[in-house]
Amino acid sequence: MPVDELQPMEAMASPVEAVDRLIALDQQATDTLRQALVRFMEDGTPPDPADRVRFRYPELRVTYAPQGPMPRLKRATAKFQGAGTYATTVTQPKAFRNYLLDQLRPLVDDFGATIEVGPSLQEIPYPYVVEAGTRGGLSGTTAADLARFFPTPQLSAVGDEIADGLWQMDPNDPVRPLALFDAARVDYSLRRLVHYCGSDWQAVQPWILLTNYHRYVDQFVRVGLDLLKAENSPYERLIVPGGVVVERHEAATAEPEAVMAASPWHRFQMPAYHLVSRDANGNADGTTLVNIGVGPSNAKTITDHLAVLRPHCWLMVGHCGGLRQSQTIGDYVLAHAYMRRDRILDELVPTDVPVPALAEVQLALQHAAAVVTGEEPEALKLRLRTGTVVSYDDRNWELRFSQERRRINLSRSIGVDMESGVIAAQGYRLRVPYGTLLCVSDKPLHGEIKLPGAANAFYERAVSEHLLIGFEALNGLRRNRAGLHSRKLRSFDEPPFR
Repeated sequence: MPVDELQPMEAMASPVEAVDRLIALDQQATDTLRQALVRFMEDGTPPDPADRVRFRYPELRVTYAPQGPMPRLKRATAKFQGAGTYATTVTQPKAFRNYLLDQLRPLVDDFGATIEVGPSLQEIPYPYVVEAGTRGGLSGTTAADLARFFPTPQLSAVGDEIADGLWQMDPNDPVRPLALFDAARVDYSLRRLVHYCGSDWQAVQPWILLTNYHRYVDQFVRVGLDLLKAENSPYERLIVPGGVVVERHEAATAEPEAVMAASPWHRFQMPAYHLVSRDANGNADGTTLVNIGVGPSNAKTITDHLAVLRPHCWLMVGHCGGLRQSQTIGDYVLAHAYMRRDRILDELVPTDVPVPALAEVQLALQHAAAVVTGEEPEALKLRLRTGTVVSYDDRNWELRFSQERRRINLSRSIGVDMESGVIAAQGYRLRVPYGTLLCVSDKPLHGEIKLPGAANAFYERAVSEHLLIGFEALNGLRRNRAGLHSRKLRSFDEPPFR
């Protein structure tokens, strides 16, 4: 469609006006696309060319033209790297309203930036505006028929070039990226989250626990119901896969086993559970648990998609094998470093690139362990060790221990799992604060392998405490979220938006 048929960009007087305009343009575009789809499915009427030009995401542009020295700010986000115009396409601006305002206000207040909003050149793929309940309405229409007249998802339009540092400025278009992910990339991941997790993506909370074992889910539901019942609880509801919701006033009579039985969680590859709350400004502020299952591939898959929601933090709370004689089953491993033997991200984050531990997260986890266990520092040291965790892509790595022994010994690793290395590297790559606290469930090098009897006794004793440590760590991080978004995660050519 010719560019000159698009509406021009409009100058906005304030961040609030800009976000309101984004919402209006998005609503207009999705309504027009949805109505055209309905007409086409009813009688085969193709969309009018005048409508087709409206099937486009809104675009947000921010220009920084300094009149003096650039402000020197301590914060790691909502800041410019230099003068120029920065832009991104936006999807679901109503749902992301508070996030957009949080990013735009400092750019205007501290840098005097100006804002423009208008339609972009990026088309909205039709599947992203078809509600789940109307999917059946497409049954009489083939994908090929729809692709003749409506924009379709194209992998060439979805990528992580900005996050991966592969984006290069076009001399003919000096506009720089405003955000890590554009609208097409975000929409792609929002639909994947629904598919994998079994609940509305808008239910996902900004504080995320990731686990590799289902027993943590059972405990999360129990803890969630207890927190909902507590007097003056900040939590509003518990959402479990399949659309099952327990409101706060229902928690007193809800049984954890009944809630789990009502949820078709087994239909979803990585079911997610959401304990919903909001802060004083109305922003989501609760906790989500995702059971990612076993393996580094799952860990990358789900964090690729969770990252577009710009969570404040994700923590791995799962099981590992203890590699030291002094460890006992039920001890904790706080990862300070990662030996990545999983090979999942080797091209995107080469293994010679260090993935640093984040001090704020490490301190929060260590403090939480002390609070929950009630143990004095010296006693806690006997149960909680800090050091390197090695992550494999082969669950049966023990069968080639003769080849791995020297590397494990050189790395001084104290724990072994399959997911932690990817979760940390993804946090580093996608600028989401991360951390790992694992619980020793077996000692493969010392004859204490996982056997059903020993495993069950361990699970009953350890899972509850471990999950409570995760909750307590997130509570501590909530109180220091500004410091959590560290400059350690920012590149030298970082987009302004977090």
